[in-house]
Parts: sequence; C-alpha cells; structure tokens
Amino acid sequence: MASCSSCRPNRNNVEVAKEEEKAAVLSEAEENKVIVRRFLEELAKGNLDVIDELVAPDFVDRSLMPGQGPTREDYKRSVEEILAAFSTTSFTIEEQIAEGDTIVTKYTERSIIRGEFAGLPPSGTEEMFEGIYIHRISGGKIIEEWSQANTLHTTLERLEQETRARERVEQDLRVARSIQQASLPKEVPKLDGWQISPYYQPAREVGGDFYDFFELEYGRLGLVVGDATGKGVPAALVMASARSMLHAVAQASDYSPGEVLRMTNDPLVTDIPPNMFVTCFYAILDPQSGSLRYANAGHDLPYLRRRSGDAEELRARGMPLGLMPGMCYEEQEVTLEAGDSTLFYSDGLVEAHDPKGEMFGFPRLRALVAEHAEEGSLGDFLLETLYSFVGDSWEQEDDITLLTLRRSASLS
Repeated sequence: MASCSSCRPNRNNVEVAKEEEKAAVLSEAEENKVIVRRFLEELAKGNLDVIDELVAPDFVDRSLMPGQGPTREDYKRSVEEILAAFSTTSFTIEEQIAEGDTIVTKYTERSIIRGEFAGLPPSGTEEMFEGIYIHRISGGKIIEEWSQANTLHTTLERLEQETRARERVEQDLRVARSIQQASLPKEVPKLDGWQISPYYQPAREVGGDFYDFFELEYGRLGLVVGDATGKGVPAALVMASARSMLHAVAQASDYSPGEVLRMTNDPLVTDIPPNMFVTCFYAILDPQSGSLRYANAGHDLPYLRRRSGDAEELRARGMPLGLMPGMCYEEQEVTLEAGDSTLFYSDGLVEAHDPKGEMFGFPRLRALVAEHAEEGSLGDFLLETLYSFVGDSWEQEDDITLLTLRRSASLS
C-alpha cells in the first residue's frame, strides 16, 4: 500500500519549532543577564534609581543584614547605607549563568571604606570583595535576590577585631595617662630666693616620665626626675611604683640621696618586670646655703649653669633602679651661688629628631644652657629652640620633662 505523506509528522516543522522555542528561551536568558548586569553595574556607580526601574514592587531580599527588612524599600535603604560607607573604585562581573528565570552572577569589587558600616568605624583603606548574586526575574523585573559576599564577611570580622584592638589600646592609654597625671605633683614648692619651674609634655603614647618634690627636715627640699622604660600602662605602673617608694624612703628618715636610691632599688628589683628599669636623678637642696647634694641612678646628666656662663655636668655614678639588687650610688655636692641655675630633664628632649633625622643631642643642649642669658626662663628658651629644630611636622616621639632650679641673682 502506498504510503501517505500527509499522515506522517513533518520532521522539518517540528525541528523548526523546537529551535524557535530554544532560541526564545536563550533570548530570554540573555535578556535576564543583561537586566542583572545593568542593575549591578548601575548600583556600583551609585545610581539608586535603577532599583525603582528594575526591581519589582513585591521584591523580596533573601539575604538580610541584622535589623534589615526584606521589602524593596528596605533593600533600597540598605543599599544607601552601603554606598555611604563604601566608595567603589572598580566593579567587575566575572561570570554569569542563566537557569530558567534565575541568573547567577560572580563578581569582584574594590572599595574604600570611608564611612561607618555595621557599627564599625571607617578604615580609609581599599579592600577587595568577591562574591555571588542570585536573582530571579519575572516580566523583566527582579523579584528576588540572594547574595553571598565571602570576603565582605571576612573583612568585616577583621575590621571588628582591629576596632576592638584599637579600643583596648585607647583604654590602656587613658588608664596610663590617669596614672601619670595623678603621680605628678599638684603644686610647686615656693622657696624664698629660688625659682622652681617644671614642664611636662607627654607624647601621643604615654611614657614613664615623672618628677616630684619632697619636703624634708630643716627646711630642705628633695627633687627627683625619672623615667621608667617602656610605654603605656606598664611604664605608668612602674613609674608610679618607683615614685611611691622614693617618696616613702626619702621622708622616712634623714637619708642622704645615695641611701634613698639604694633603699629604693632593692624592692623595685622584685616589684617590677625583669625587662624594665627606672632611671632617676635625686637631689637634696638646702635653700639657705645653696648646697645641692645628689646621686644618680643611670639618668641623663643634669647641667649646672653658672652665672658666669659656664655649663657643667652634675656627674655621679650609679645603675638604674630595678636592674639588680645590692647597688651603691655615688654622692656628689655642689653649691649654687646667686644667679646659678640647674636643669634636670628626660631623654625626650635630647632624642628628638629634625626632619633630616638629626638628633637634638647632648652637645647642643649643653651649649644652649651655657649661652642662655639670666633674663627669661631657661625652660622656655630650650623649648623654643627645640620646636624650631624639629619643625612644624614633628611628631613627638617621647615624653619631655624639664625641671629648672634657679637661685635669685640677689641674695636676701
């Protein structure tokens, strides 16, 4: 029997229909890719109008930050917060995959964190983020979004750790400053015929500088300038401990300067960490005779400026406090005549550097002390010279302590 061609399916028509259907699906997938690509790239540029244009009114955000809602308006507010905190420098779509009405987009982004985000302060640094977006499209509109920003969470965790570390450091510095400020004398002793002028300028990071005055028997006055090694709370605690011991020993009996340092040293050896020590210069002034008896525990040598213009070092041998037990401290004595002055100081002065890296140094300090005229404050003169030396952009490296003791030019 002859076959009837009209009874058989037309293979060409079926294949054509399938190809047309496949092409339509591919075309819709490509269009959805274009929608998502344009949406993400416009958001990266800061164009929030694209949300109203391409996001459906019944849109649902499936990846919520704490406190964030799922609606389109909630999504828009969260994007505004992100754009306010992150300044995008580059945004790249690495790959897109379409499956039905779903588009998967892999991306990389570089942004500068310039504002607070998720409770974290701005860092000002450029960070790279990479992640995946998943969007569902219906009728040319985005109806759902999932996001997975892998490195964003890692970066936020790191920033949170850094913030907590900074907060701990700032808290330590506040504690150290309070300890240091509480340890400084509230008043400067007033002695007839003498001028005592202390100056203290802390660096940004608290060090261990201190100075103090002890009222002793027979109208005498104890003066001490010291520096505990280290920074922050450890240095402040060691400084406070050394000052308290010096104060207790100096006022307990009629001890000489060398005895005070010796009796302070041994308890400090066991009281402070083994890698720390304290340098200090202790002197006892008899304001009637002008006698200044002193001992030195490894501190920078003070300078005595005679009225004639000569400057000499006040030398006495002795190890820093707290290094090893059983130390002895040499004592010396000088007499300040009318117009003579003495400068006690910490190493923050001599170790300051100019913009070229040159150190202020001991020779320069000694020469300045010698050339200073009787009129005006020696401390003010030295600070003015220092600031001229280091320049306007100087960042103070260490605490600066100055203590000047001057006998009046005319004796009463």
